Amino acid sequence: MVARLIFQTVVWLAGMGALLFGAAGTFAWPAAWWYVIELGVLSLWIGLWLARHDPGLLAERLSPFVQAQQSRWDRIFMVSVSVAWCGWLVLMAFDAMRFHWTAPLPVALVSLGSLCVALCLFMCRFVFQANSYAAPVVKIQASRGHKLIDTGLYAHVRHPMYSAALLLFLGTPLLLGSWWGLAFVPVMVIGVGWRAVREERVLAAQLDGYADYMTRVRYRFVPFIW
Repeated sequence: MVARLIFQTVVWLAGMGALLFGAAGTFAWPAAWWYVIELGVLSLWIGLWLARHDPGLLAERLSPFVQAQQSRWDRIFMVSVSVAWCGWLVLMAFDAMRFHWTAPLPVALVSLGSLCVALCLFMCRFVFQANSYAAPVVKIQASRGHKLIDTGLYAHVRHPMYSAALLLFLGTPLLLGSWWGLAFVPVMVIGVGWRAVREERVLAAQLDGYADYMTRVRYRFVPFIW
């Protein structure tokens, strides 16, 4: 399992690096190097923790993002998001390095971006600690005894993984220094919000206690906002 984790992480990072540096037309992009390294180190840290404490969840996290058990709408969503993510990385490389469409971001904002990326991964670590069923796809994991989770971060918001994703969406363009990348963040937030609503319909219909949980925990992503 650890070998598979390392292999998939290396392939994932190499793919992102190819998109970023290929579109930038240069390897002399310190922010992109830091972004890839930061994601890689923290992702491996989480993966190794899962390998020790929850190998079942690690197996789920390493599974393909398109699966037979998924609803058709979620398969389409995951493929669309993957394509959009790749395009987003290319856009930010064009903006920040190749064509310099916009002015460089202040160092303070770049540092804030790095902090947001790190906070995203730390939040994911706490989500995985609370929820052994945090699969990357929308499905009921009957074979693993899927049950309602309402502790940890789930006591405050219904989708803390998506809350963490918002930090990644914000932090990535800030760290890479792309105003154009930042301009597309609202679109990504809307997309994740749409998926959360559809996911809740599945969980309310198929997961015991989830409908009641929705009445107890009112907010999806951010307390007192939404």
